[in-house]
Amino acid sequence: MPLPHRTSATLADGREIHFYDDAAGREREVVDTRVLPPVQSGAELRWDPTTEEWVVMAAHRKARSAHTTAACPLCPSSDGAPTEIPAGDYDVAVFENRYSALRGAGGDQPPASTSLTLPAGGRCEVMVFGSEHDTSLARLPEQRVRTVIDAWADRTTALNALPDVEQVVCFENHGSEIGATLTHPHGQIYAYPFVPSRFERMQRASRHAHARGAGCVFCSVLTTELSAGHRIVARSPHWTAFVPHAARWPYEVHLYANRHVPDLAALTREERTDLAASYRSLLRRFETVTESPLPYMALWIQAPARGERDHSHLHAQIFSDRATPLKPKRLAAGELGAGTFISEVEPEQAAAALRATDTWTLPDPLPAQPAAAV
Repeated sequence: MPLPHRTSATLADGREIHFYDDAAGREREVVDTRVLPPVQSGAELRWDPTTEEWVVMAAHRKARSAHTTAACPLCPSSDGAPTEIPAGDYDVAVFENRYSALRGAGGDQPPASTSLTLPAGGRCEVMVFGSEHDTSLARLPEQRVRTVIDAWADRTTALNALPDVEQVVCFENHGSEIGATLTHPHGQIYAYPFVPSRFERMQRASRHAHARGAGCVFCSVLTTELSAGHRIVARSPHWTAFVPHAARWPYEVHLYANRHVPDLAALTREERTDLAASYRSLLRRFETVTESPLPYMALWIQAPARGERDHSHLHAQIFSDRATPLKPKRLAAGELGAGTFISEVEPEQAAAALRATDTWTLPDPLPAQPAAAV
């Protein structure tokens, strides 16, 4: 795949920022006029030997921006009002999080489970989906969603190449009810210095399936869902969306690549174009399946940076913690403590509701007029 049109620069405190434009040819002069102190993290990894999991300690994140009447730090900069994005407008912007839980301090090797405390290596980045403040990814034009996909793929390639990164996760928390600290449409990218435990369990399941001659466990799941049919939400030439047989959340959809492919960077031009339409349509279903938009979490499960990449099958998981806007699912001790979910919504009923949703009732914004870069 050709590289997306990208402009890279450095913020006032040394962090990287990258601009991805919907169309090639845009030249940007990026100057951050702020005076910022050096970034300090102090984050560390602590090993829990009873569960064999890493926990990230990041107390400094308490100082990060949240819902406030102050100027939004993700809106474009203007004269006298500089923000985290030193541009008068932009399509997609990606920058290192100033309050990063992971901050490239882990050396050249991933953490070993024999050490109980280590500096938190890796990196955390913020991806902003556009200049407009009062919108969502589902409401943006299809071309913008394609730019987001290209940016995800480009950052996955760049972060996978870092020596202390083992797993790159692109995700979005949408809605203050579900934990988003800023309303401006944005997501995040975490480049972990280890494979998170849930993804490690997925790798283990795939490894066992290959060992017994069953092939890719994810391909088998996709085949089973297509055969059953009644949990399929939508299908396109390159993508299939379905509510999983063992869904944990009131509304939960998995979006699988029809082709066995390890990560976003490996998608063809046609697969990315099809994904832009499929993914936006799926997010629109979450905004229209109930009387008001559902908050949701979305994340992409990709192959680890190195090792057993052929055991992974690219897919997204999008889920909401509520069956209606006013009825959240509260996780109880058995779910949070024991790790065993209890679902009160039939997956087949959720799939039927999402299938019946009109995904085209959301208005597209008018095209923004070009503005001079700051």
